[in-house]
Amino acid sequence: MTDRSTLQAVSPLDGRYARYTEPLVPYASEQALLGARLEVEVEYLIALSDLDVTPFEIDAEQRTQLRALYEDFDEEDAEIVKRIETTGYKDYSATNHDVKAVEYFVREGLPEGLDVANWIHFGLTSEDANNLAYRLLVKPAVEDVLVPQLRAVRDDLAELAQKHRDLPMLARTHGQPATPTTFGKEMAVYASRLGRAIARIERATGDLSGKLAGASGTYAAHHAAYPEVDWPAFAESFVVSLGLEHEPLTTQVNPCDDLQAVFDALRGANNVLLDLDLDMWLYVSDRYLGQEATEGETGSSTMPHKVNPIDFENSEGNLSKANADLVFLGDYVTSSRLQRDLSDSTVKRNIGAAFAHCLIGYEKLQRGLGKVTPNADVMREDLASNPEIIGEAVQTILRREGHGDAYEQVKALTRGQRASLEDFQALFDELDVPDSVREELRTLTPAGYTGLGDELVTEQLR
Repeated sequence: MTDRSTLQAVSPLDGRYARYTEPLVPYASEQALLGARLEVEVEYLIALSDLDVTPFEIDAEQRTQLRALYEDFDEEDAEIVKRIETTGYKDYSATNHDVKAVEYFVREGLPEGLDVANWIHFGLTSEDANNLAYRLLVKPAVEDVLVPQLRAVRDDLAELAQKHRDLPMLARTHGQPATPTTFGKEMAVYASRLGRAIARIERATGDLSGKLAGASGTYAAHHAAYPEVDWPAFAESFVVSLGLEHEPLTTQVNPCDDLQAVFDALRGANNVLLDLDLDMWLYVSDRYLGQEATEGETGSSTMPHKVNPIDFENSEGNLSKANADLVFLGDYVTSSRLQRDLSDSTVKRNIGAAFAHCLIGYEKLQRGLGKVTPNADVMREDLASNPEIIGEAVQTILRREGHGDAYEQVKALTRGQRASLEDFQALFDELDVPDSVREELRTLTPAGYTGLGDELVTEQLR
């Protein structure tokens, strides 16, 4: 096999970004798919041997040898499978069928004295092996690679939230100055949203289900050979033994509603992070956040001063690409003409690419979060420059005191024009309110008007 340089890779996933996508190789590569199919075929053969009706047994040592076929499956083994499929190998002509090539590979690896070649892939259609193999890869790819990275992002957000829970910051609704918040509270919102999104992903992966019902989903071949066996019960037991739920009613293909649920759950998490990417970009643009400059790094080829929010931009691009892929995958794999067509076969090979764009997006976002530092002085200056934002508090207190025109009074002072704290003080002097209320109003400041922001962080992240 000739190794290509990453500079020659057709996709940036295996080129420019290969170092980021490496954790997905055990689950998204062609070798991984071959190995997962091999696991299904070996375990199915062993399960058949345990039936009373089948005329063969596999002892403990032979089972160990058979399982070594997929447990020790390496690049050299994968090359042999591909040769069986594409060019032929030993006495095998090229199958031009990837699952059949795996079946023949199992034949080649049978322990000495175990004459069971005719029982390999017994009664199965290729989709029986394929649907299980894909789920054996999707489940750990999500649970062991993507979710831990999402949790790392969530933890970083929670840390930022706690650290800056009482740092006042001007909020902007419709892009306009609005009731202040705290930087920590805004980060806590994203941490909370992401936590719920992660839980949804975990539920979806926990519901991944497989089928083992033959060419049209009726167990026809199995039933023809051994009508006395409860094949649906056998299939359920086998699928569950692989760590999956059982899908009892299918055509030749698994309907894939379970995969769509995983893709949709990932897209939900990505949407949370895309929202965060956009906000962090704007905070950097407004100088609310400073970025750590890396020695020797260039921000712009022409403007030496630039420190660009490239990590958030890169995350945004990759998560957008991931979401486009996830929507396409979810829509496509849930339909099949009549009982089976093969258009989904090539589509499913792109699941790993969608996951890879997710992973890059998560890693880039985490890197960006690690480089930002809130600029408290800029935030306070912006608050001080927009004193009209205390108008909400003023009119609310006056309402409490029975002033029916409180809103209109403050609106006349502030809507469409800048109002200073002195303007508010003049308004307070004219109000018919007790001195205690006037003093309460005089103590209002933009920086102090953050409500329960800091307490919400502590309570909700506890």
